[in-house]
Amino acid sequence: MQADFRAPRRRTRVQEELEAPLPVSRIPEERTHYRAELINQHVLVCHPDHIQKIHNQGYFGKGVLSRARPEHSISDQWEQHQGLLLPVISQSRYKELLKWAESALSAQGLDEEVVNQTIVRLMDSVEMEDVRREVEGGEEEDQKKYVEAVGAEGGPCNDTNRLEAESEVEPEAKKSCRSDPLDLNHHHDPDPSLDRVSDSSPDPGSASDSDSDSEPGPGLSIPGPGFVLVVSESETGDEVREVRRSPLYLSEYLQLSLEEAFFLVYSLGCMSVYLHQEPLSIMQLWRKFRSLHSDFISSYAAYHHFRSKGWVPKGGGAAKYGVDLMLYRKGPPFYHASYSVVVERADEEFRGSTLRSFSWRSLAALSRITANVAKELMLCYIIHPADLSEAELDSPVCLSRLKVQEVIVSRWVSSRERSEQEDI
Repeated sequence: MQADFRAPRRRTRVQEELEAPLPVSRIPEERTHYRAELINQHVLVCHPDHIQKIHNQGYFGKGVLSRARPEHSISDQWEQHQGLLLPVISQSRYKELLKWAESALSAQGLDEEVVNQTIVRLMDSVEMEDVRREVEGGEEEDQKKYVEAVGAEGGPCNDTNRLEAESEVEPEAKKSCRSDPLDLNHHHDPDPSLDRVSDSSPDPGSASDSDSDSEPGPGLSIPGPGFVLVVSESETGDEVREVRRSPLYLSEYLQLSLEEAFFLVYSLGCMSVYLHQEPLSIMQLWRKFRSLHSDFISSYAAYHHFRSKGWVPKGGGAAKYGVDLMLYRKGPPFYHASYSVVVERADEEFRGSTLRSFSWRSLAALSRITANVAKELMLCYIIHPADLSEAELDSPVCLSRLKVQEVIVSRWVSSRERSEQEDI
């Protein structure tokens, strides 16, 4: 039976436009080769320009400090202060950041007196002349030493050892009846000669897209994340604004799922994944991801299938809806998810061990939850040929032999069926 296609539900108050469906360009001169790091079993993109392009062109990944879009900053409010654009935080918020900095310094084994001196220095007001000198690059080396001294959170991905020690990223949880082969033979090898990404920090103005007053105007300089404008009240009740050094250096990274990372490397050929400063080949990446995720072959085959159909698959639905993927038209900012997808593995006769065991009760509960959030439940079967050997599974070439079959599960409501028959 052919399933009826339901039009996706458009979101209201959409304030952005789709830049591109994928982070690639037809013009060779405009193509960018992106870089990601495999750290603590997570794939992170750290370069600010790469983060924005990968997320905005195809909506890959999510911010490690944000719910979805990688736009977290130390403050959502920015203000012009004597020609400089500074993040604004309250005195109570600043004290909270000081406590975090004190804990970070103590965890590094520093002497209590050194920790107290550092905290006292942070609380001192900074003259605008000193800020401008650092903006112009006069004290870049001193600022770098300061950042290292206070145990900054974040930093460039080239410092892999420090990032591994501090990065504890939350991993993402993971119908018409038709059978199509996956055409996955075309791929591109990553460029092993990709230069190392230069040390750079996120643009602090990126967190202020929703606030028109936060956009830097003509003649304004952005001093970076090293300074904040602390707002407090004096004894007379007047508002006092002081420029101080930021206790913490928060860097927003883009976390990619294993399927998203392999799609960018294998299918689009626009990214390389590095491990310990060495780029991984496609074979190395395939085997590494298989070791990290036992069902990576099935999950990636499903991800690639839906991407090739024009959908934007996003993970993270297991915690909310008990499924593996959510399918969006164009991207999450434009439409609500249309389908909740459960990925299953099967042989050509639909027998053998499944990835999850469904009872009638659990399937009915999942179908009801999906219907309550105005989505449709889809079972995506990844069909393995009977003669597919383990040696073939050790290479991504095996994907060309897999088939995908989609089955939409609809919930039968007796009262609705009865009313429709009465109308007839």
